[in-house]
Amino acid sequence: MAEFYKSVKKAATAATVLAAALPPNSLIVDNSDNIKGVARTLAQGVMSYYQPDNPAILIGDLPDPYYWWEAGAMWGSMIDYYYYTNDSTYNDLAIEALLAPVNTGTNFDFMPVEHASEEGNDDLGFWGFAVMSAAERNFPQPNPDVPSWLQLGINIFDSLESRWNTTACGGGLLWQIYESSTHGLNYKNTVSNGGFFQLAARLARVTGDKKYLDWAVKVWDWTANIGMIGTDYVVYDGAHAAVDCRDTNPVSFSYSNAIYMYGAAVLADVTGEKVWADRAQGILTATSKRFFYPEANASNIMYESACETVGTCNEDMKSFKAYLSRFMWKTTEMLPDLKPQVKKLLETSALAAVKTCTAGESGSECGMRWYTGSHDGISGLGQQMSALEIVQGLLVDGIAGPLKGEEVQVIRKKPWTSEEPAVSSSSSSAAASTSTSAPATPPASILPTLTNTAAADATNLAIAPPIAAVKRDTDSSASVHGPTMGAAYIFAAVLAAAFF
Repeated sequence: MAEFYKSVKKAATAATVLAAALPPNSLIVDNSDNIKGVARTLAQGVMSYYQPDNPAILIGDLPDPYYWWEAGAMWGSMIDYYYYTNDSTYNDLAIEALLAPVNTGTNFDFMPVEHASEEGNDDLGFWGFAVMSAAERNFPQPNPDVPSWLQLGINIFDSLESRWNTTACGGGLLWQIYESSTHGLNYKNTVSNGGFFQLAARLARVTGDKKYLDWAVKVWDWTANIGMIGTDYVVYDGAHAAVDCRDTNPVSFSYSNAIYMYGAAVLADVTGEKVWADRAQGILTATSKRFFYPEANASNIMYESACETVGTCNEDMKSFKAYLSRFMWKTTEMLPDLKPQVKKLLETSALAAVKTCTAGESGSECGMRWYTGSHDGISGLGQQMSALEIVQGLLVDGIAGPLKGEEVQVIRKKPWTSEEPAVSSSSSSAAASTSTSAPATPPASILPTLTNTAAADATNLAIAPPIAAVKRDTDSSASVHGPTMGAAYIFAAVLAAAFF
């Protein structure tokens, strides 16, 4: 790990003059140099969890107890970090991770055999968010034998679209994909469908293709009509297909709300229709009531209300505030009128968050409970990423918004290096969905069964045959894999929702 930091430090020095790293608890929310210095320290903390030299861990993935979906979320954070701060230290690692065959899969749709034992539809959303952010920022994609960032996002969308399931509940994506993940094959959740919704909205904005707009509207309407988005705009966790989604889980997590909020904001920008601005505003208002601590001594401080105050957050849930922070900040790019409300909540929360970043050998490991005013003894990647996202977003006013249309280009040369871009070994275009350098196609027995029509839905539930575990034990009785919680958390979360 020491050699890793020496190498990235050298690369950073050559590429740009960085803001001096600063202790997180020195944050000044209206000073961009200070924010960049604090963000630099927090980013170092996030990347300390990545082990690129560990042969037991696949490229771009994380060690236990972190699942593959959170790796995708982390790379999305690091792409945004570069654009907020101009610190290119981690860019080559992000490119390597996002283009690695063990992550993209043979069809470049992020359905890799290597992660099939832990991959659900919700996981695809987070890798999709990362590649869409890369596309919207013209992040360099130096490998001409791999599709463009935009095409990778389209491929993920196509994969999700193929599993839209009308056998039960009149539509929706199941949480899981493969038969080996039995605990999620009877559950339709908002993080899976929200990821699909947001990807559709962002693709509609970037491409102008009405197909994506139509799908975004369809997914929103389905989610709302089935009761997973309440009339008060609270986004609930999900419902079971076996009862036709009549048992909406009353628990709500911050990241599901954030995913739908930003998707609605993007559609407001795409369509100019007030209804989408109203929906984004509605979710923001509901979020401000549910996920910002209401106590007099901790007003406007973000917390994960379903689990944080009762101590039942698993490793996945400890990262959810990262995505709430990310997408609240991004919402202000699409709907500037919401900026005062967002800044009031997130500036206060950022100052609270960094007060917890005082632990560990670095003296900058962050805690989970921001409202306590100090580190709570619970460090981890999710906590570090949450602090980074809420802090780096303070810089949102100083950067250009996401690109769209002809502004989105395929950039081969990396501006932070003198290295020449690679030359394609095939005649395919940058946006092609196949490549002569792709690894061999996996056996058909482990590919997901796709259902894209109502007739196909009548005979199967868009699942795939069993597959042996590749990386971790995914027994649902032992641990949840992927962002959605398991049944063990529902009771405690319901209690938390009732009493806090």
